[in-house]
Amino acid sequence: MGHKAKQIFTENLLNMLNVLIVDDEPLALDVLETYISQMPELNLVKRCSNALEANEALKTNPVDLMFLDIQMPQLTGTDFLKTLSNPPMVVFTTAYSNYAIQGFDLNALDYLVKPISLDRFVKAVNKAVEHAGLLRLEQQSQNGNGANAADSHDFFFVKADKKLVKVNFDDIIYIEGLKDYVIIRLLNGRVITLQTMKSLEDRLPPVQFKRIHRSYIVALDKIAAIEGNMVEVMEKDKPKLLPIGKNYRDDLLDLIDKNRL
Repeated sequence: MGHKAKQIFTENLLNMLNVLIVDDEPLALDVLETYISQMPELNLVKRCSNALEANEALKTNPVDLMFLDIQMPQLTGTDFLKTLSNPPMVVFTTAYSNYAIQGFDLNALDYLVKPISLDRFVKAVNKAVEHAGLLRLEQQSQNGNGANAADSHDFFFVKADKKLVKVNFDDIIYIEGLKDYVIIRLLNGRVITLQTMKSLEDRLPPVQFKRIHRSYIVALDKIAAIEGNMVEVMEKDKPKLLPIGKNYRDDLLDLIDKNRL
């Protein structure tokens, strides 16, 4: 194998996503395994029939992406995900579409309803590959500077309109989650990108930004007022009210109290 071919082969290996599939139905596991075998960017690490098996697999294998069934005996997929302190990317699989909101509340990358078609599976994989690529780009940036990006930079890049767009922290007013996408509201315009709220929250410096709702992250210096369960910011010189989720209210008020006169 020539040097160029060897380099390409090595890069392809490094860019592959290690996948774990978790489902109590053998047929569902078979379908996912068949789909995965047709995707050169995926490497199946293990198939598990319950959450406890998956928990052990995560301890002993590097996993980038987990296809996780929700309705399982002993421990549901959503409850299992809540136990993980550093979960991989997750795509929920289930026969019940009414779990979608709960899935996105847990920052799942996607949500597939059974029976899962190949084209819908490919769409979910493309999201995972794109998201992993952005994380890899950020990690390379961190390694190149020898420091955490949130400490060494005042910006990040996101993919939007088929290009990488630079977003300055100081320009962000708030970030709004909208199903598979997030809208980054800026002082001058907006950027719409295929991301999870969790991935953006992890990339933002906590001293400047605060998650106030499952669908909203706000820049602390852009908060004009807080009234009841609403945060007021100024967008295009007009007041904009953002809801405060009950699970985020106490942390936000504690932060505000520390800065009260």
